[in-house]
Amino acid sequence: MIAQRELPRLRKLYHETIVPAVMEKFALRNVHQLPRMVKIVINCGVGRYLENQKLKPEVRDTVAETLSVITGQRPITVMAKKSVSNFKVRAGAPSALMVTLHGDRMWHFLDRLINLAIPRIRDFRGLKDTAFDPGGNYSMGLVEQAVWPEINMAKVSFTHGMNINIVFEKSNPEMSTFVLAQLGMPFVRPEQEVGAV
Repeated sequence: MIAQRELPRLRKLYHETIVPAVMEKFALRNVHQLPRMVKIVINCGVGRYLENQKLKPEVRDTVAETLSVITGQRPITVMAKKSVSNFKVRAGAPSALMVTLHGDRMWHFLDRLINLAIPRIRDFRGLKDTAFDPGGNYSMGLVEQAVWPEINMAKVSFTHGMNINIVFEKSNPEMSTFVLAQLGMPFVRPEQEVGAV
């Protein structure tokens, strides 16, 4: 007999508690109308660290190691599509390292982001709920990798930030805000607006 694998904690919460709440709040008649989280994209821009159109080895290794440790996947290198003289970047030069997470890895990453990384942000007063695009996708940035408990800053040669994009299907900003808030995303409350991150 094949053992059934355990669902990630937030995925279980989504299916058991949040789905009925979303259907009731937004008067959805069909489960196919539900907003669905499809992927999380983590992106670290490295264009400013180029030297003669090549990425410095210590930068590449540090960023790649950080992304590998926090996501469990090896990042890919994104090359610049256009030459931009103001940024001293030529087409074909490395511009970012990126990881795309789907399925259980996506849910585990979101759980660790909400419960481990975000509470460790210095002077944190809540996330703004204005960073949604019209499709309901949410974008946020972290200034340094030290917020992840897995990263040993004693072994890191420099600090870098990252952009995190949570991508939804069949959603809008209102639905996505509700789903993420129910999952535990610490959005700033209206009375806390002053000084939010």
